Amino acid sequence: MSLTIEQLNAAAPDEAVALLDGIYEHSPWIARRALAARPFRSLAHLKHALVQALAGSSTDEQLGLIRAHPELAGKAMVSKTLTAESTNEQSKAGLTDCTPEEFAKIQQLNAGYNAKFGFPFILAVRGPRGTGLSKREIIDTFERRLHHHPDFELGEALRNIHRIAEIRLDDKFGANVSLGNMVWDWQEALSVHTDPGYAEKGQLTVTYLTDAHRACAAQIAGLMRECGFDSVNIDAVGNVVGRYEGSTPDAKALLTGSHYDTVRNGGKYDGRLGIFVPMACVRELKRQGKRLPFAFEVVGFAEEEGQRYKATFLGSGALIGHFDPRWLDQKDADGITMREAMRRAGLNEADIPKIQRDPARYLGFVEVHIEQGPVLTELDLPLGIVTSINGSVRYVGEVIGMASHAGTTPMDRRRDAAAAVAELILYTAQRDALDADVVGELKAICERRGVRYELEETMRAAAAPSAPDWQRRWEKAVDALGIPLFRMPSGAGHDAMKLHEVMPQAMLFVRGINSGISHNPLESSTNDDIQLAVQAFQHLLDNLAAEQAH
Repeated sequence: MSLTIEQLNAAAPDEAVALLDGIYEHSPWIARRALAARPFRSLAHLKHALVQALAGSSTDEQLGLIRAHPELAGKAMVSKTLTAESTNEQSKAGLTDCTPEEFAKIQQLNAGYNAKFGFPFILAVRGPRGTGLSKREIIDTFERRLHHHPDFELGEALRNIHRIAEIRLDDKFGANVSLGNMVWDWQEALSVHTDPGYAEKGQLTVTYLTDAHRACAAQIAGLMRECGFDSVNIDAVGNVVGRYEGSTPDAKALLTGSHYDTVRNGGKYDGRLGIFVPMACVRELKRQGKRLPFAFEVVGFAEEEGQRYKATFLGSGALIGHFDPRWLDQKDADGITMREAMRRAGLNEADIPKIQRDPARYLGFVEVHIEQGPVLTELDLPLGIVTSINGSVRYVGEVIGMASHAGTTPMDRRRDAAAAVAELILYTAQRDALDADVVGELKAICERRGVRYELEETMRAAAAPSAPDWQRRWEKAVDALGIPLFRMPSGAGHDAMKLHEVMPQAMLFVRGINSGISHNPLESSTNDDIQLAVQAFQHLLDNLAAEQAH
């Protein structure tokens, strides 16, 4: 029988601590301190209270907690003295069935890690999906983290302890994370498509209108049909558009979505999370036979990253009438123009003006996105409310120097392009500077070093503050989950900033793991955080429906 939040709230202090026994390894003091925050509104609220209890503890207490954990495939496992929870977790990851070579490798890593950090390596071996990491993934993570700075690694150890605790709490409370699992699985399945030259290296790269890109579009469209969208099509620029009609034919629509292209050697969640989370909402609406008083339109934008062609926000820009016809003559690295690429994909450039949306037919635009940064993970918060998307200017440039013999050319006579670029990087790292300042400094550096530069502005986007009403809707939806509200700006550009030009918009961020890294193969999120994102979106839809009814 699963434990309930109501039972925990009603229990006497010692009984409540006993109910949470085993969540944190040999450390009941964490639960005891967290229980001061009762009554808990939800399981998510309890998880956050436990996080806060540990965050408020001393360094000695935190180190004591870490040292209470057994080594992976260590002496405790061999002697069968692990706790029941640790035995289950290490078994699910296959650590109780290592080959002699794997066991020797893990013992070597354990010794090196302990010697460097003074505490055992902590990893949530059941992983972001909760079903267990492979031994290869565990060893690779071990080797990577062995190179961390001690202060940073202490934080990583504590974050992994919280993930271990989260999974144990899910088991104890019988938490339903089926929607998070489904979205997680969709993203893994989509990541099999990658461009030539990267597939051979096991890297994810999906650029505009390649075979991999078109396969992604077809797969997303197929999933939309399975979810129960009323109409699904791939438009004139390759956007995948799914529409779930409202209860009345003439109802306005809520627009949402994100991009499915990637940077080179990128992650599986950037953009795509914002397509799949609302798709899960439509799947549930269809399953329940429920209609909203407004239409719900989900768009997988074909191009946002500007990787194959210098056409950032091409997909979302086309929806607001900002497709630049000059892009059609751009050539990729193989000399293929965008016009040729579109024709090979079966797209008709003459149809592009037809996909422009009438803003009067839309209530607004909302976007879910992985945070792409360390803020939420360092705060141990699953969701963040975006207050504004920072403005940005992008350039493509080259600094040209002179190759010369390094041994015989005096330092003051070198024309080193790399040194000029390094100096510019240091300049930008040491101060807040506007683009005009950076360009001016580049010019000065090149003149001083006797090199030259070429620079092309490829994108300029103004800041996009969240519409107050829509930001409040996200806040209400997140609050309903029992999660503390955290408001934050977006340092990265998103499709929402294009739609912002014609309709109100607001974004929701989802925490990433591995210190929130993005544009990197390590980019990921957990099934629990994705589940909360889906539930927040469902609350937003329900609340908006209630507003429309009054």
